[in-house]
Amino acid sequence: MNARRLIPAAALAGAVALGATTLTACSGASDPDGGKDGKVAVTASFYPLQFLAEQIGRDHVSVSTLTKPGVEPHDLEITPKQTGRLGESDVIVYLKGLQPAVDKAVAQSGVKNVVDAAALTELEAHGSAGHDHAHEGSGEHAEAHDHGDEGGKDPHVWLDPVKYAEIAKGVGAALEKADPGHAADYRKNTDELTGKLAALDTEFKDGLKNSASKTFITTHSAFGYLAERYGLDQEGISGVDPESEPSPARMKELQELAKKENVSTVFFETLASDKTAKALAGDTGLKTDVLDPLEGITDTSQGADYFEVMRSNLKNLQKAFGNK
Repeated sequence: MNARRLIPAAALAGAVALGATTLTACSGASDPDGGKDGKVAVTASFYPLQFLAEQIGRDHVSVSTLTKPGVEPHDLEITPKQTGRLGESDVIVYLKGLQPAVDKAVAQSGVKNVVDAAALTELEAHGSAGHDHAHEGSGEHAEAHDHGDEGGKDPHVWLDPVKYAEIAKGVGAALEKADPGHAADYRKNTDELTGKLAALDTEFKDGLKNSASKTFITTHSAFGYLAERYGLDQEGISGVDPESEPSPARMKELQELAKKENVSTVFFETLASDKTAKALAGDTGLKTDVLDPLEGITDTSQGADYFEVMRSNLKNLQKAFGNK
C-alpha cells in the first residue's frame, strides 16, 4: 500500500441519491446492462460498499464493483474504457480519498446519483500524517495509524461495526430516495442489516472484554477504528505499506513492546505479504496469524462475506489475547 490511501474526511455535499444496489465481484463496472432488466444499476468502488449494496438492495438492484477480488484496492488503476462504462451506472457508491483513481473516474462519469461513504459517518484521525509509528509521551502507545493526508483521517471505518451501520443507514436512505417504489423493502433490509451489525458489535465487546493483553501488532495499520471501539492498542510494523521494510529501530521497538505487553502474535493480512510479520515473529519467538482488513474477499479469506471474516478476526484476536 502506498500513501495514496491516505484519506481526507471530506464530506460529500449533502445527502446523495443512491440508486438501488446489488453487487457482484467483477472488475470495472462490468455489468453496464444492469438497469435494462428493471433493476437499478449500481457500481461500488470496493468490497465493503459492495456488500452493503447487496444486502440492502437485494433483488431490486444489479451491482458491479470496480475492484476485482484479490486486487489491493488502494492501488487500483482504472482504464478510460472502465471510466466510460462507469458512466452507464445509475448509482455509484464509493469512499472519497481511499482510491484516487476512483475519485477521478467518478468525477468524470457524469452520474448524478453518487454516494460518498465518508459523508455518512465521521472519519477520525488515527496518528499523524507522514509521522509513522509516532509514539509520543512516556509509556503510552500512540496507535500506529498513518492513513491521512492533509486531513489525517483513517478510511477503514467498515472495521467498526457501529460506524459501518451508520454507513448502511445512509445507503438505505439513499436507495429509498432513488427507488421510492421499493422504499419499504430497502427500509426493512437496512433494519435487518444494522441489527446484525449491532449483534456483531456485542460479540466483539463480550469476546474481548476480559483480555489479559490489549496490544496487537499488525503489518498494516488498518485497525484503528476497531481498536478504539473495543479498547485495544494497535501497533503497525510498516504503517500504510505492508510491503515496505520497517527500520531496524522500529523492529527493535516492537520487540521490546511485545515483551512488555505480553504480545503473543504478529498479524498479517490476506492481500499482502507476510514477510515482515514472519521476520518480527522469528526474532521474538512470536506466532503469526491473519487479521483481515476486509478490503476484498478471495478464496484465501477466512470467510465468505463480511460477517464471517469479522468473526474470524474476533477468534484470532481472542486466541492472541488468551481468551477462550
